[in-house]
Order: sequence, then C-alpha cells, then structure tokens
Amino acid sequence: MKKISLNTQILYGVLAGLLLGLALPLLGKESAVAQAGLYFAELTGTLFIDLLKMVLIPLVFTSIAVGVANLRAHRQMHKVWKATLGFFIFSMVLAIMLGLTAANLVRPGEGLQLAMFQDAMQGFRAREMPLSEFFSHLLHSLFQNPIKALAQGDVLAVVVFALLLGIALVVGGERYANILVLLQEFLELMLMLVGWIMRLAPLGIMALLMKLAATQDPALLTTLVQFIAVVVGTTLLHGIVVLPLILYLVTGMTPFKFWRGGREALITAFATSSSSATLPVTLRCVEQHLHVKRDIAGFVLPLGATLNMDGTALYEAVAALFIANLAGIELNLIQQMIVFLTAMLAAMGAPGIPSAGMVTMVLVLQSVGLPAEGIAILLPIDRLLDTFRTAVNVEGDMVGSLVVQKWVRGDHDG
Repeated sequence: MKKISLNTQILYGVLAGLLLGLALPLLGKESAVAQAGLYFAELTGTLFIDLLKMVLIPLVFTSIAVGVANLRAHRQMHKVWKATLGFFIFSMVLAIMLGLTAANLVRPGEGLQLAMFQDAMQGFRAREMPLSEFFSHLLHSLFQNPIKALAQGDVLAVVVFALLLGIALVVGGERYANILVLLQEFLELMLMLVGWIMRLAPLGIMALLMKLAATQDPALLTTLVQFIAVVVGTTLLHGIVVLPLILYLVTGMTPFKFWRGGREALITAFATSSSSATLPVTLRCVEQHLHVKRDIAGFVLPLGATLNMDGTALYEAVAALFIANLAGIELNLIQQMIVFLTAMLAAMGAPGIPSAGMVTMVLVLQSVGLPAEGIAILLPIDRLLDTFRTAVNVEGDMVGSLVVQKWVRGDHDG
C-alpha cells in the first residue's frame, strides 16, 4: 500500500480542521462534544506551536552563524545582504502600494454604523508609543545579552548576535574552524528535529484551523465584510500574482513548482499566524524542495522572518485608511505618504513586546492623527486576517531566498 505523503496529510488536516470548526458551533456552545472538541483543538494546536518554538532559537542562531561564515568564506556576503535588503524593501513597497490603491478605490468603512463598536471603543485603551520611543525600543531590541535573548526567544537580538558571530568566525579563520564545524553539526541536528516535529503537522494544523473556524463571530464578519474583502483580496493578489511574477521574471521558476515546493511552510504559516514559529518549516522547504543553498537560505530566511513583512505592511496601511473612513477623516496625498512610510517601518521593526503588531498599528494611526481607539474594531477579526498576511509574509521570504540565490549565483564558487 502506497504511503500518503506529508503534503497530502497536511491537506487532509486543513480540510478536516475547517469542516470540524464550522460544525462545532452548530452543536451549541454548551454541548459536551463542542467543549471537548475545542479543548482538543487548544491542547493539540498549542503543543504543535510550542514544539516549533522549541527548535526556533537554536535553529535561527546556528543557521545564521553558519550561513554568514560560509558566505564570507565564498566572498559572497556583500552581494547577499545587499540583494536581500533590496528585495525586502522592493516587495514591501509593492505590497503597500497595492493595499493603498485598493483602499482608495473601494473606500471600506464609509457610512458604516458603529453602534456595535461603541462599547468596545469606550472600554479600550490603546498602548501609545511615540516615534522616538519606538526607535529606542527597536535599537534596544537589536543589541542584548545573547544568553538572555536566547533564553527569552527574542529572535531579532539572536539574529544580530549570530550575524556578528558568523563574521567573527570568518575573521578568525582556521583558529576557530572547530567551532564552525560544531555549529554546522548542531544545525544538522536541529533540522533532524524539525523533520520529526513535522510528522505532527497534519494534526497540529487541523487543531489550529478547527479552533479558528469555531471561534469566529459571524455577525461581526458580515458587518466588516467590505474591509475583510479588501484586505484578503489585496493580500492574496500580492501572494498569488505579484510575488510569483517577480519569481518567474528573475528565476524562471513557475508558480506551481514554487507552491508545490513551499506548501508545507505556507499552510503552517496560515495555521500558526507566526512567521517565526513557521521558520523551521520554511528552512526545510526552501532547502529540500526548492533547492536553495543552505548558506543563502540560512541568512535570508531568519532575517526575513523578522524584517520582511509584506502582508503586515499592506494590512496596516489598509487598516489606517479604513479607520480614517470610519472616523469621517479624509487623508490627503501627503498623509497617505506618511501612512506608507510608517506602515513599512512599523512592519519591519515590530518590537519584541506582547501584541507588537497592535502597538505598531497605533504608531501608524498616530502618524496622521487618527484615533488609536479604532484598533478595538480590528481586534475581533485580527486573528482571521493574520492567517492570510502571515502566509504572504512567509511566501515573500521564500521568494526572496530564490531571487537572492539567482542574483548572486554568478560568481558562486560552491
């Protein structure tokens, strides 16, 4: 009997999760079956995410340190980081322009009755953060005690320390060759663990999607249908048309070949709503299925998981215009340019604090004088929209690694 592939198992998990999640509310919230179903979904989903987070930090640390050391040894480092940052900025600019164009054409939120949100807005206190405080937070989160950063799972600080360590290993040369070999072996061990964890992926993804489908409020979704349609529509357009088009024009890879190779990562990103938690799966897909060299993947992907946020930048720009429409405030071209720049900065530098996305959303609203309390309207649907934007964030990282490899391959000597 032919063994069912992991990709097919994950696909079955997605379908089962959505169907069970939609069926549970029909049984009534108080029924024992619905309660047991939600308990199972919570327990299994949390276990899957926790397992991914368990390997995340050692994987990021070793993949960046080893990747940088190998790139420097090949004299590739200079080209790779320039190509990587260039691609990240370019794809985020396209995403925000797409979001702002759609929001200006459709104008979601105009004439919407806010009675159902009044209580939420009155009882909500937005965490305010001036731009100067945001930058000091960002700088502070870059340079930290590495032991503390590793222990607390602070990805950005770990990335910075691993970058510096990788450069130091190259400068030190033969003297530190043993340490580099040790890190390479540790990286291979981490990838073996990721392979084991992925066996649980079909069940974990089923549980996460089951919980998401069962806990959404249908009344709220119908009221905000226009806003949800603009966000999901533009996010999918960026993910299904723009990114694959860039990939095809630069590398010649067809979208179907790319999606077939990257679907484990895309589905995991959709289910977990976390680029960082998905990173172990993304690295595995890009190296094993899409054949990106380990040193390039090990540099581009961990950096992308913290800096490259196409979906988040697009969402924050559209949400700012949505809240402006709700408040009856017309944003002129200059104000929209400010939203454009702030959304990009906020998406790239989300500080390592709880609900960082919401704090940066306040920053975008404050930049053009919009009421920060408007976030109360977004909170109940944020988890649903987060699934789409995270999948596109991760897709952008994977496309980036393929594009960067193509750009620097000219004088790649290994």
